[in-house]
Amino acid sequence: MTLDELQELISRMYSRKDQARGVEGTFMWLMEEVGELAAALRESSKEDTAKEFADVLAWLATIANVAGINLTEAVRLKYGHGGPGCHQMICVCADTEKP
Repeated sequence: MTLDELQELISRMYSRKDQARGVEGTFMWLMEEVGELAAALRESSKEDTAKEFADVLAWLATIANVAGINLTEAVRLKYGHGGPGCHQMICVCADTEKP
């Protein structure tokens, strides 16, 4: 499944609720799922952790939909020509820098 397909799927499933909740409410749900992913990375099975990754990705797609952002275009804009720091396809930023 592509990012575009994911955003469309999430839109079909939840757009009415998502639009009513708005960006702020949706962001809080995203943060809750990030917390659940953090806990799963520490103490859950690989399958349960994979499901938490899916939840985070789904909520990210949700908030992008509500905000009117196409994730494929956003990723291409930010990373399509190399890393945002060094602009290389294989990052050459110092390890102490945020890539």
